[in-house]
Amino acid sequence: MVNRRMRHRLRRENKRIALERIFVLFNMAKEVFREEPELAQYYITLAKKIGMRYKVKLPIELRRMSCKHCKSFIFPGINCRVRLQQRREPHVVITCFNCGGFMRIPLRNRGIPRR
Repeated sequence: MVNRRMRHRLRRENKRIALERIFVLFNMAKEVFREEPELAQYYITLAKKIGMRYKVKLPIELRRMSCKHCKSFIFPGINCRVRLQQRREPHVVITCFNCGGFMRIPLRNRGIPRR
């Protein structure tokens, strides 16, 4: 019988292994994307499934590599457009060419008040 401490250690180890696998899958998707975009999309889908299975939150740099609307792998200059906008608050706009959806990423830190 596995006690609580051992179970917690196993869960933590599983999350670490899952995160490593997710990073490997995203790197493989980057390498393969130009030749076989469908295979790259499969890698991204598999990485997200692993993240959901082990309740691992994807790091921000990996989350921004997939479209929030159609869940496709986006690669700047090939199937998405990246623009800087200065209106209101400075932000980056990433437009997906697959679905036409866009994501806004603010450039200002949230903790700093405006003058």
